[in-house]
Amino acid sequence: MPTILVVDDDSFIRELVGVVLSRAGFAVREAPDADVALKAMERGDVDLAILDIMLPGMDGWQLCAEIRQVRDMPVLMLTAKGETAHKVKGFDAGADDYLVKPFDPPELLARVRALLKRYRLTSSPTLNAAGLTLHRHSLEIVVGDRAISLPPKEFELLFKLAENAGRTVQREQLIMGIWGYDFDGNERTLDVHVNRLRDKLAEWKQPARIATVRGIGYRLEEERAHE
Repeated sequence: MPTILVVDDDSFIRELVGVVLSRAGFAVREAPDADVALKAMERGDVDLAILDIMLPGMDGWQLCAEIRQVRDMPVLMLTAKGETAHKVKGFDAGADDYLVKPFDPPELLARVRALLKRYRLTSSPTLNAAGLTLHRHSLEIVVGDRAISLPPKEFELLFKLAENAGRTVQREQLIMGIWGYDFDGNERTLDVHVNRLRDKLAEWKQPARIATVRGIGYRLEEERAHE
């Protein structure tokens, strides 16, 4: 069960976010300011932090930068300030995503889940599935005795499918997990990347194939040799 740290000087907001996350199955810890938050971080059992910007003493931007000094974990900025300049400052401090109050609980949950999934993707160094060996840190796939590099988005897509080998992954999950919640590009972008991967897997004579589940998404399968 992932643990989420909610840092906000407004007790109502902490309680609201805590209830939303708890009902979704997350463990929640609360902090009214940066000092309490940093002490909570020392225990090392926090998987994601949700930070308000307007905190007493050290503000959310400074706290985000402090967290980045000691932990590699997702940070979501939750604030009433929606101006572009504040968003840019948050991202520059190391934030992974930004949500403006008032927020819809389903959107908060979607962003938290997407960040946790994206973090698990980047923190898993090696994956073996469907006859493939993928090395996350180098963005490489092992082909015979060679390690071949893939473009970042193609690798993340293949890694995501390999994490769920044998199971269908919905288009929305792939787009949100790889391109982000606010992706506003052409929806054909995902299909183009899938087709590129299919061509490469065929060229490399790999046993894996990417199946289309019409109207739902894609599934990575391992082709069995015909007897």
